[in-house]
Amino acid sequence: MSSVAVLTPESFAEHRSGLGDQETRGGVPEDEAYIPTYLEAFPPLPEKGAPGDKSGEPIGAWSKIRPIKSSVITQVFHVPLEERRYKDNSQFGEGEEAKVCLDIMQKTGAHIELSLAKDQGLSIMVTGKLDSVMKARKEIVARLQTQASATVTIPKEHHRFVIGKNGEKLQELELKTATKINIPRPDDSSNQIKITGTKEGIEKSRHEILLISAEQDKRAVERINLEKVFHPFIAGAYNKVVQEIMQETGARINIPPPSINKDEIFITGEKEPVAQAGTRIRKIYEEKKRKTTTISVEVKKSQHKYIIGPKGNTLQEILDMTGVSVEMPSLESSSETIILRGEPDKLGPALTQVYAKAKSVMVAEVTAPAWLHRFIIGKKGQNIGRITQQLPKVHIEFTDGDEKITLEGPTEEVEIAQTQIQDIINDLLTRMDYTEITVEQKFHRHLIGKNGANINRIKEQCKVSVRIPPDNEKSHLIRIEGEPQGVQLAKKELLEMAVRMENERTKDLIIEQRLHRSIIGQKGEKIKEVRDKFPEVIINFPDPAQKSDIVQLRGPKNEVEKCGKFLQKVIADLIENSYSVSIPIFKQFHKNIIGKGGANIKKIREETNTKIDLPTENSNSEVILITGKKANCEAARDRILSIQRELANIKEVDVLIPAKLHNSLIGAKGRLVRSLMEDCGGVHIHFPSEGSGSDKVTIRGPVEEVEKARKQLLQLAEEKQINNCTVELHAKPEYHKFLIGRGGGNIRRVRDRTGARIIFPAADDRDQELITIVGKEEAIKQAHKELEILIKNLDNVIEDLMIVDPKYHRHFVARRGQVLREIAEEYGGVTVSFPRTGVQSDRVMLKGAKDCVEAAKRRIQEIIGDLEAQVTLECVIPQRFHRAVMGLKGSKVQQITRDYDVQIKFPERDENQAGPDLHPQENGDLNSDLREVEHAPRKCDIIVISGRKEKCEAAREALLALVPVTVDVEVPFDLHRYIIGQKGSGIRKMMEEYEVNIAVPPPEQQSDVIKITGLTANLERARAGILERVRELQAEQEDRALRGFKLTMSVDPKYHPKIIGRKGAVISQIRKDHDVNIQFPDKGDENQDMITITGYERNAESAKDAIMKIVADLEEMVSEDINLDHRVHARIIGGRGKAIRKIMEEFKVDIRFPPPGSDDPNRVTVTGLPEHVDNAIDHLLNLEEEYMMAIVESETMAAYMKPPSRVEEEPRGSARGFVVRDAPWNAPGNKAPDVSSAEEFPMFGTVVAPRQASAWGPKKF
Repeated sequence: MSSVAVLTPESFAEHRSGLGDQETRGGVPEDEAYIPTYLEAFPPLPEKGAPGDKSGEPIGAWSKIRPIKSSVITQVFHVPLEERRYKDNSQFGEGEEAKVCLDIMQKTGAHIELSLAKDQGLSIMVTGKLDSVMKARKEIVARLQTQASATVTIPKEHHRFVIGKNGEKLQELELKTATKINIPRPDDSSNQIKITGTKEGIEKSRHEILLISAEQDKRAVERINLEKVFHPFIAGAYNKVVQEIMQETGARINIPPPSINKDEIFITGEKEPVAQAGTRIRKIYEEKKRKTTTISVEVKKSQHKYIIGPKGNTLQEILDMTGVSVEMPSLESSSETIILRGEPDKLGPALTQVYAKAKSVMVAEVTAPAWLHRFIIGKKGQNIGRITQQLPKVHIEFTDGDEKITLEGPTEEVEIAQTQIQDIINDLLTRMDYTEITVEQKFHRHLIGKNGANINRIKEQCKVSVRIPPDNEKSHLIRIEGEPQGVQLAKKELLEMAVRMENERTKDLIIEQRLHRSIIGQKGEKIKEVRDKFPEVIINFPDPAQKSDIVQLRGPKNEVEKCGKFLQKVIADLIENSYSVSIPIFKQFHKNIIGKGGANIKKIREETNTKIDLPTENSNSEVILITGKKANCEAARDRILSIQRELANIKEVDVLIPAKLHNSLIGAKGRLVRSLMEDCGGVHIHFPSEGSGSDKVTIRGPVEEVEKARKQLLQLAEEKQINNCTVELHAKPEYHKFLIGRGGGNIRRVRDRTGARIIFPAADDRDQELITIVGKEEAIKQAHKELEILIKNLDNVIEDLMIVDPKYHRHFVARRGQVLREIAEEYGGVTVSFPRTGVQSDRVMLKGAKDCVEAAKRRIQEIIGDLEAQVTLECVIPQRFHRAVMGLKGSKVQQITRDYDVQIKFPERDENQAGPDLHPQENGDLNSDLREVEHAPRKCDIIVISGRKEKCEAAREALLALVPVTVDVEVPFDLHRYIIGQKGSGIRKMMEEYEVNIAVPPPEQQSDVIKITGLTANLERARAGILERVRELQAEQEDRALRGFKLTMSVDPKYHPKIIGRKGAVISQIRKDHDVNIQFPDKGDENQDMITITGYERNAESAKDAIMKIVADLEEMVSEDINLDHRVHARIIGGRGKAIRKIMEEFKVDIRFPPPGSDDPNRVTVTGLPEHVDNAIDHLLNLEEEYMMAIVESETMAAYMKPPSRVEEEPRGSARGFVVRDAPWNAPGNKAPDVSSAEEFPMFGTVVAPRQASAWGPKKF
């Protein structure tokens, strides 16, 4: 180990300061630089002190730290040549063995090194943590060493001991021996265990298993059936007898507890001790059976618990003292008979003890007004706590609303407690009082105050308790309890507060709930400003969950009015800047409106400066909300609607309906119009905003559904004008599905018979029981009558029984009772109860409305019929198509299961055979692929369908229809890149639009064939779309050919800058006006005068004429050179060229200054019409004269202010570098190393003959 000492300027200065006095005394002048010695400049590290040497540095706390043992271990083992799995040594370290080792290292985290022995065996060194090394060793043996197998036979009952708890023993054994051990399943009768691994590992594993089995052979299990009533004698009091037997014999005895009604006693252990214990137990049983008799006594059920005692201790006490077993009836039983079993002479004392225990506890009651109970208990239970501390065996129970207090415990203690409680009651009745006052419930929360401030103040001041009923009780009664004087004071103050509140003004402001958050502000800062401005006014906003628009103001009349006006002004400002419009857009088009990565919606938001909120993906809502200024919202709405119109066959129709009928057509909370939209396939009906006076109603949706909705809307409007009525009735929400019927069948029949429209509440309606009937008077009466009869029948709850074969029970209760939940939802909440698991019964109970029960029974019979008729069909579809058949998150397959009422099970994936599609179907030939798998269908290709035969077959056809097929489309190769589009945007758009996959061949194939893969229904649309795109591209190619006309013209290069204009303004305008491309020659081109114009022929000619006109104008111009002193150029040009541009614009000339480094820096060129050039030159010369005067003046002043030149200092002597004295190389016989010597400092790769050792030590190469 080498040591390095670093000398810094700071340490060097420290050395100098510390040794200053000594060195100055040594005769070194103070003005000369001090030269340190080698040891001073590079002090050596301190030597390690000898044991017990205290002169060195103290080691300190480090000496107390114990050495840390390494957690890394290394194992080396050998694989003989004959057992090597890979024997090819030509690529040792690079072949399969190396790949396997690398994989094992990644899996386990251990480090593996391989080496080849002389006998061609494999030496393997594994390093890492113990667990990692063991796992790696097991993997290496399994994958690098040939595997043998052997079987070992042990009794079946010993297998579980080989496995161990949770399989831990088996895992440990496999890691220890590096083998794989297969133990037959419990339902397999085989007793052979198969071991796979190396020969050595198999032997070790076999030996361990036989040891476990041999150990278990020594053990035995015996079951003895003895009557349950004699178990207490065998166990003994407090289990003394059975513990004595276990200690003497060493066997383990398990007696079932009294709560389990089993006669079997289990004895386990070694064979001989088990036999001894069994003999002892049988002897006790026979003796007690011969000697004991029984007597029965009747004891009140309520006293049984005192005979049993806590955890049965009293029964054990009686058994211990008398040797008599007391048999108690179960707590669920109503029997009061107790049986005593024992020897005749001991039954008497036992019976005495039973009666004593039964009467050892008494129950008493004390009567006290219910309002007084909490005062009897005291603050934090102080009063009652004192009694229970003195009399811990007494249990005191208070019941809410009951005037009785129950005491339970030993007779003497209960009597004492009863007296003490009665004294407390008498004392409280003399000094406590209560009163009740009536205050309207709407004032209760104001009496309480914010966080209970008001009511807590009254309680503390008056020393009373005030009970204000909660809102759900809807009571006006307030109860005050406490000392009489305090009660009267509290009553007076509360009544005064109530009177004062009655005189206050309360005002309700109608503010849309969407504006509440904006008025309140983030963290409530805005509403705080309003409250600070009007401190006497209480402002209450409704809870967001109530969806209410009412904001309540309460306080003095004038202040409430002012606050109301202020809030109205705030609302007006908010509404102006938060206009919102809702537009219904079909759900399937939301993703197109959002665009990839939100690009479309982000662009619309930015360009229209609006906020656009879309419903969540799992929401059923189709409404998109746009918020912002009115004009911006309408612009955003138009853009979103245009996207929808482009994507689908959407029709929009305007219907004129008098504005006065709009509200009645919309219905309460939109129920009527929502019902109409649902009937017509989800069309969107948009009414104009209220107060607009417009009669135009817009219907948007698919063509046929729009027409249907238009007719129904007009018919409804006509009915409303003639004679239309509305009736409401209520029914429990769980009845609604039954009233509607499956697929709306029940309600449709009522509508058809009566002609009335029946509207059920939506999921977000507050009143979920309200059903609205709309139509003519006679129609709604008839419909109302029919619905009332149906509802009345549903209210008639009955219980019924049906027989269902137990083999079908599992179907109904599986998946947490999903089928039963569906039946309950569909049939008015009917309850269906199947027998518990393990109970062999076929009786099923149904409870609910009579009609619902009957319908549910029919439905259960239908399901059973389906189960009886259920068959299983196989549908063979190659595994590579399964994902496409399933659809996104299994949506397609779930739809088929719902449509055909079948169960579909897909096979597990076969990872070995799952791979790329090597034989894709072409030209729509699906059957060829299916025929291929029919010859030898693989397990992973078979989809199993269960259900009725005809439904299974229909489902199979539906699955086959989802298998994607491939067709070829001929598209010229040169058009492929246009089909793909920029970054694949074109082809992605087509794939999303037609729901297919489009594969374009790679450019190197030069193929014209594009493959389209997808469902048959989509392929034709996609093919037609691509061919249409091809026609468009070919038309564009023809257009490009026409646009490719080139025209060249010769123009003197000196005119080119003028034709181009400043920043290309002139040439850009020509290009834009004539729709052409104009190219000027590059620097270095031969023809510097040639300008090329590309575009339509007529446009190119017109662009040429425009350029020639500019040239003609330029040819009339002249150029003159003038000499302007270069020192004034910067002033004439001005900051960023502003001054010279102004001159050029004023005189209509072009002025060019010489570039830096020019031969003539004073020459300036002025170009333009002759008269303009003369005027510009005169102006420039005037400016030069003016600027030169200022420059000459400033130079003269600078000459006077310039300081005299400094005398050049003599050059400093060359630095000597860093010098030290008494260095090792200065010692006699040594010399300093020569840095220029190749021997002292050799180059890499050169060989140097060794020389004698120097002060630097031996050289190392």
